[in-house]
Amino acid sequence: MTRTEKLLAEIIALPSVNPAFLPPRHPFAGEQRVADFLASTAAQAGLEVEYQPVLPGRRNFIARLLPKNAIRQTILLAPHLDTVGADGTRFIPQRKNGRLHGRGACDTKGSVAAMLTALCELAAPKGRPQSTQNVYVGLMDEENGQAGSRGLVAGGFSADLAIVGEPTRLQVVTAHKGSLWLQLATQGKAAHGATPHLGKNAVHEMARLVDVIETKYAAQLKKRKHKLLGTATVNVGKISGGSQPNIVPDACTIEIDRRTLPGETERSVRRELAALLAANGLNAKISSAKHAPAPSLETDPGLPLVQQFLRSVKQSRTVGVDYFCDAAVLAAGGIPSVVFGPGDIAQAHTVDEWISLAELERAKDLLVRFFRSLP
Repeated sequence: MTRTEKLLAEIIALPSVNPAFLPPRHPFAGEQRVADFLASTAAQAGLEVEYQPVLPGRRNFIARLLPKNAIRQTILLAPHLDTVGADGTRFIPQRKNGRLHGRGACDTKGSVAAMLTALCELAAPKGRPQSTQNVYVGLMDEENGQAGSRGLVAGGFSADLAIVGEPTRLQVVTAHKGSLWLQLATQGKAAHGATPHLGKNAVHEMARLVDVIETKYAAQLKKRKHKLLGTATVNVGKISGGSQPNIVPDACTIEIDRRTLPGETERSVRRELAALLAANGLNAKISSAKHAPAPSLETDPGLPLVQQFLRSVKQSRTVGVDYFCDAAVLAAGGIPSVVFGPGDIAQAHTVDEWISLAELERAKDLLVRFFRSLP
């Protein structure tokens, strides 16, 4: 068993489910037990360890590898420590057919283990960099509100490049879509179900609106393309209206997921939706259904450090992904960011989550190679 695999198995066995997905005081909730274990591992390797308080009882874990000489540049490694929920058996790591199974194996404890093991390997006396500071931040709360990455940039942290750990199949990602959630509400007039003509059915109005969004609006978005991300998308994911069959409903709401491309904003999306509804004789109140912005990411692949990373991992070009992650938050805070890590997003959040052990070890090796190419 390699050092990377051993670390991954150990932290899979330490539940770190985002508290947003569990009842209060649930024993599986929170990132702290994983953060403390990683802190011990990092300190034993000679890294400087600290915590950054973010929310009550929840902190980012930070480990630093200082260079031999004055700091000329800083590289940030930023996987997240929290996972989605699972039954208790999923926190028992299982090794089968060259894979390690368990909650968080690929999203993103595989990156957590590969990145920290790489940094610990670099901390050996002969491996310590000359003038590059390497900082590892185990972020909390990515799966819910990204409070960890938001807190990091709000605290003034800066770096010349962030490598955000997510399952990318070891592809370097420089663009991802944003995630915009909007609520649309229609207003009607209540009446007795026996005399529906005396009321105005808000559900019926919403049904017409949903049809316009899923047909005309979706077709409109297919014409809007990005070279790495493809098209923008929309999905009506939730609907609620009415109270009982014999009352004409006077209110109905839907919530939509709108995946945005670079250059799109919440304001521009709300404006185009309002125009579309008006053009089809519809009216709805539009409001945000997310408590924090989740913008798209577009990092210049020509940046020198991005190019150096690409050469280290032996790739000629970067790619884009559909999902949102901490990279956009860090980039919005002034840190050029890419996404990189072992595992496939298709395995994330699944019942039988797993990661290839060969890919896990290769991730560690590629990161070490990149670190050693730096001054």
